[in-house]
Amino acid sequence: MKKIAVIVAGGSGQRMGSSTPKQFLPLQGKPLLCHTMNAFLQAYHDIELVVVLPAEHLPVGKQIALGFNNKQIHCIAGGITRFHSVQKGLAFKNISNSIVFVHDGVRCLVSTGLIKRCYEQALAKGSAIPAVAATDSIRISTQGDESIVADRNKVRIVQTPQTFRGDILMQAFQHPYQENFTDEATVVEFSGQKVLLIEGEYTNLKITRPIDLLLAASILEERGGVKS
Repeated sequence: MKKIAVIVAGGSGQRMGSSTPKQFLPLQGKPLLCHTMNAFLQAYHDIELVVVLPAEHLPVGKQIALGFNNKQIHCIAGGITRFHSVQKGLAFKNISNSIVFVHDGVRCLVSTGLIKRCYEQALAKGSAIPAVAATDSIRISTQGDESIVADRNKVRIVQTPQTFRGDILMQAFQHPYQENFTDEATVVEFSGQKVLLIEGEYTNLKITRPIDLLLAASILEERGGVKS
């Protein structure tokens, strides 16, 4: 079955304290986005990448894509929200008879092993949402400074690549945007489909703050600079 990865790279450098959008920040001499794209290309040689970027950053994205010398990489302009950016990514290719990965461009440490496990489960069951168990105590705010404890054994922290059969995503993203669509799983769930979790990886960090970049560099160094 065809494999398509929609890589959403619409972030800014605001929380990083940088004028450079975080997807372009350097990690071991290469932009974060480059590491992300490479992980999918290493996982499957027949995969197509649709990289969704803010329109003003398309030239930089295309320059990164050229470095791979791979005609299966496409860079397109995104929308005003993540939902609309993913929607544009899905519309760019015919995703019927495909397994589609939707991935955060700044989750640059995703392993080929996780990508392959997501593919296999989505192929067999329709969806695969990587998630890890919460390790901290969890409390839910009620009113003011009051809160109640949550059972952390039932809490899962969701990651990407959120992976689905193409027909499931096509149907789900026909619905109009809603504010509670925080990721692809919420959109698919709203459409009436079940979403199934798969074990994620604690090293599958989303680079958001400067400390995350330091952790990513340390993890890559431990891996010998090569994602497995």
